[in-house]
Amino acid sequence: MIAAGIDLGGTKIEAQVFAPDWSLAARQRWPTPRAYPDLVTAMAKAIRWCETHAADLPIGISAAGLVNPATGLALTSNLPATGKPFPADIAAAAGRKIAWINDCRALTLSEAALGAAKGADPAVGLILGTGVAGGVVTGGKLLPSPAATGGEFGHFPLAAAPIVAHGLPILTCGCGRRGCTETYLSAPGLARIAAHLTGQTHSPEAIVEGRATTLAFAKAWDIWLDLATEFLITLSFTLDPQVIVIGGGLSRTPGLTEDLTRRLTEATLKGFPIPAIRLAEGGDASGARGAALHAHREAAHD
Repeated sequence: MIAAGIDLGGTKIEAQVFAPDWSLAARQRWPTPRAYPDLVTAMAKAIRWCETHAADLPIGISAAGLVNPATGLALTSNLPATGKPFPADIAAAAGRKIAWINDCRALTLSEAALGAAKGADPAVGLILGTGVAGGVVTGGKLLPSPAATGGEFGHFPLAAAPIVAHGLPILTCGCGRRGCTETYLSAPGLARIAAHLTGQTHSPEAIVEGRATTLAFAKAWDIWLDLATEFLITLSFTLDPQVIVIGGGLSRTPGLTEDLTRRLTEATLKGFPIPAIRLAEGGDASGARGAALHAHREAAHD
């Protein structure tokens, strides 16, 4: 075995062990505990399961949220770990070193090394789900992030033009700032757009499924595409990626890459190329595989 990765989500912990050719050799899932001490214990258990497959196996953990490099304390929205020295507590409970990586950066690394963006430089990963975030790979490596906030694309300010054109209110984000991109570009954000149009609450799934038959849902999707296009213009003009890989719940929307490609082609500078927009190939494996890749690379530099 070459490495193992553990993807920690709000509802499940998934451990995966990879063979030398990076094919999946073994996997195991456990429910995510709701109490912090139980969560640390469960993560140590997952690490020990990985260790049964090979001694001295590099093990990485991917999780949503941030770890402040100055304090070692976590900031998370879907785990009971905010304000805790989460990675250090897991390492202490497991009695070994672990490699830690944000889940969106893990997806980006996985897709750039082994998935839909293999060979692309630069490559951008973008998760459109409960929130919005991603990462950047160039030269085969993740772009360094000294403050650990690199790839927090969802907290870019919203583009003014579509907000004004559609009369959307500026909302307070979960991070405490106002007007963050993810307040409308995330899956809950799509629901907020529909609620603004209809005065009623609808699930993102219902909006996506009803676009062809319900005028308000079609309009909500059109507004979402306007916002997404301006966001992709910002990414493109800033990073000039060769490929943008999209994951997360909204990535399962039929026709998403075609819609975004068409809109971005229309919006960019006339005659200039745009990045290829592709769906992530790794699915649920991307987070764990990216964590394993990260751990393997860190071990190689030790």
